[in-house]
Amino acid sequence: MPANSDSLLDRFFTRFARRSIIVHAGFPEGYFAELLKQPGGGGHFRVDVRIAPSNPPSPMDWVIHKQVLTLDLPLPLLIKVGEEELYIRHLVQGKTAGHPSEILWMMDCLGERYHARLRRSRGSLLAERGMDVSDNRIDYDFYNES
Repeated sequence: MPANSDSLLDRFFTRFARRSIIVHAGFPEGYFAELLKQPGGGGHFRVDVRIAPSNPPSPMDWVIHKQVLTLDLPLPLLIKVGEEELYIRHLVQGKTAGHPSEILWMMDCLGERYHARLRRSRGSLLAERGMDVSDNRIDYDFYNES
């Protein structure tokens, strides 16, 4: 961890807690336009990992490039930022990104159905695996139970 990891984490969580981030390496044709048509679709922060991180890294660059991408999950990713943790789920359905309308369904249960969770602990983020990477089904029955 860099010497200023506590500061980077403080700044990251102060800025992004209770928000969502989509991490991608470009979108399939028409995906972004369709995303913007969805309820809340324009409210996600979007990070294109093809763009090199700033030097020195911003809090977002450091968390995404040094913490999230090291999990080696398929892109694009949906991240729900809590007060002290990140819930991460990939958006791949089959061999490509699922339809943007699925994001809202995923957001509702991301605290229970995630591929990884990064939890803040003493200046670092501890990784915990969730559901198997091959499982990205949308469990519509989950919503009926809530």
